[in-house]
Amino acid sequence: MSWVLGVDSGGSGLRFALGSTASDGSAAVTTVATTASAEPVRTGPSGIDAGQLLARLLPAVDTLLAEAGVDQGAGGDRTTLSAVAIGAAGMATLGDGLRAELPAALERSLGVRRVALAADAVTAYAGALGQRPGAVVAAGTGMIALGTDLTGWRRADGWGHLLGDCGGGAWIGRAGLEAAMRAHDGRRGGSPALLSRIEAMFGPAPELPGLLYPRTDRPAVLASFAPEVARCAAGDPVAEGIVSTAARHIAEAAAAVCPPSGACEVALTGGLFGLGDPLLVPLRAELAGQLPHATTVSSATDPLGGALLIAGALAADALRLPPDARLLNVPTEQDG
Repeated sequence: MSWVLGVDSGGSGLRFALGSTASDGSAAVTTVATTASAEPVRTGPSGIDAGQLLARLLPAVDTLLAEAGVDQGAGGDRTTLSAVAIGAAGMATLGDGLRAELPAALERSLGVRRVALAADAVTAYAGALGQRPGAVVAAGTGMIALGTDLTGWRRADGWGHLLGDCGGGAWIGRAGLEAAMRAHDGRRGGSPALLSRIEAMFGPAPELPGLLYPRTDRPAVLASFAPEVARCAAGDPVAEGIVSTAARHIAEAAAAVCPPSGACEVALTGGLFGLGDPLLVPLRAELAGQLPHATTVSSATDPLGGALLIAGALAADALRLPPDARLLNVPTEQDG
């Protein structure tokens, strides 16, 4: 048996999981202990702050090993871990600093040479489907689809609320707010029902730009209105149209990344799908129309579980998910 660490770094903070691998040398991992930090890792001029992530990770490792009853010795020896897998939001575009600094830092600090640095969409994929071919749509504030035939990755969207994330929470919320403002102005396409909801949530409609535009967390604020759009969808055709269009965008992203040949499993993961039937009913219809050969399946676990699965596979030399310079960086594999 050996110990492995999975890390999930996102906008709501950091989560860590310590797992034990199977004694038979397989890639199976059992979660032993978890801990979390509510403060997210900073993003600076060089991208995600590798130093700050490491400063959070090392005490978490100590906490988890102590909780698991691992004797670290009088000197606090942390050389017990066989592999570490870190999934981080923004890794694909903001992870250059992590990729340059973290593997060597982890080897110095933890004595671990098996390291995987993954985009959070990859750990979401691993948590949902494990190491088999298919596609995963991860949707919350944003939306990204990722698929693989185990020879390479196919990505669709995940470009942020200004350039894409079509169908995600911020997209739905922004469309709902626009429809509300149209109703306020008396323009076509407006929704009095949504106007009523923004006034209940944010106050008078003319004050909304002043409340929204200065915010640094605009995507999250936009996404906070998505549940209101979903609640209005049953009785308001404008809100229903917004949610139906979101479903079409999500299905289009899934269709773009499904392996082109053979059957395709599609897993849906993320908080957006908690909107329930207002989104899921049109989404199932869109998936059936755009991907008639696909089967929608439930996610096995979450992105933290996916990070732990990748770490376990690394420890057992059994990682089948394809390495990628930005999406799944595995220095020990790529550097020989």
